[in-house]
Amino acid sequence: MKKSFNRRSVLKGIAGVSLALPTLEIMGEEVLSESNRAKRFCGLYTANGMSIPQAKNKIDDWSWYPAETGRNFKFNQSTKPLERFRNEVTFFGGLGHKNAILSDPHVCSDMWLTGAPFHDPKPGQYNTVSLDQVIARNTKQYCRQASLVLSIDNGVGFLSRTGTIAYNNEGKPIPAENNPRDVFNRLFLGSKDSMEQQRALLKKKMKIVDAVLDSSRDFNKRLGSADREKMDQYLTSLSELESRFETSEKWIDIPLKKQDYSHLNFDYDLEQDPAQFYQTMFDVITLAFDADITRSVAFMLNREDGMGISNTFPVRLGLSKDHHGLSHAKDKKGQMDFAKYDQFLSGQVAYFLDKLKKTKEGNSNLLDNSLVLFGSGCSTTHNVKNVPTLLAGGKNMGVKHGSYFRRDGEQLSNLYLSILHSMGIKEESFSDSTKPLEEGIFTFKNA
Repeated sequence: MKKSFNRRSVLKGIAGVSLALPTLEIMGEEVLSESNRAKRFCGLYTANGMSIPQAKNKIDDWSWYPAETGRNFKFNQSTKPLERFRNEVTFFGGLGHKNAILSDPHVCSDMWLTGAPFHDPKPGQYNTVSLDQVIARNTKQYCRQASLVLSIDNGVGFLSRTGTIAYNNEGKPIPAENNPRDVFNRLFLGSKDSMEQQRALLKKKMKIVDAVLDSSRDFNKRLGSADREKMDQYLTSLSELESRFETSEKWIDIPLKKQDYSHLNFDYDLEQDPAQFYQTMFDVITLAFDADITRSVAFMLNREDGMGISNTFPVRLGLSKDHHGLSHAKDKKGQMDFAKYDQFLSGQVAYFLDKLKKTKEGNSNLLDNSLVLFGSGCSTTHNVKNVPTLLAGGKNMGVKHGSYFRRDGEQLSNLYLSILHSMGIKEESFSDSTKPLEEGIFTFKNA
């Protein structure tokens, strides 16, 4: 019969000195799985707020928020696709960034994961580090890639009309990728036969990046403010590439986990089938989590204020106006269509949660070992209070779901601090947080 030892077993030697043992197979599969369990995060952002219909239109059952707080809440129509995950999701109401109230409401996507003080920035400062990048900083040693930064549009966009929700340690926007096929190819199709060629290509690219960085510094001093901002974003992009190349080189000889890629569908028409784009990207994220390629993902589902192709998605789905137009609607038809688009997005998030839940990991699954944050930077159009926020997963990270928690004026950064603690990241604060948000939701039991 195979013995099982507690993971806190120690070797006791001369003079009673104790030495903690490393995790060994003899300690049993349960201990191994707990010790090696990866904790993951994915932030999903949608622009222009969510539908909170005016009372005069009498369609309250289409409001994004449930009518009742606590554990007896009911899903409304716009979030109905998420109902089957009742015990794995929590709605948060009344939350927001204090700095957003003082800032231009159009910067709500810029600050969603940062809580930055845009109303009174320091000279030369653009933003602060985003939640996903704090997580990446603390988990990158385990992964082939520190983080995945994804969006419906590639690049960074521009201030208040950003195309990314991720910001590095200096508060600079991190360029997002928007092509699922390209993301998949980069992450998964490394061939053993071409490893030497890959090494050579990586080193060549890194030399080019170094040369551009060195030669651009003097040139940058002669630029105007607008050109300097563009150049700064370009250099940030190159720095991110350099970091990615360095990480790739470290992992190039380590084989990936064997997985089934046959379900991936890259042959979709984005203009005709937005759902397939989202689902394919979620398939790639799930595979990346399963192979432990990364433990931090930021995915911008839509852009603010009519920017980018996603603004047309409601029309392509048969609704009456584009996304930005629906967010400003006051009539019953417009507000109903806005809620129906929320229902569409809820369906895409439900698809993702389902994929995570069906992907087994030891005696558990990816959803139980991941935290998925879904929300927006405003509630109704340009209102940065009471921002729609939903958290899913994390059962094995000490999160207890199945309720609608509401506290008006609570700092959104307090929730973010609790997310960090649930991931075992012991930061004392995040942005303008005042305390971790616990309230029986976050127990940090296994963090």
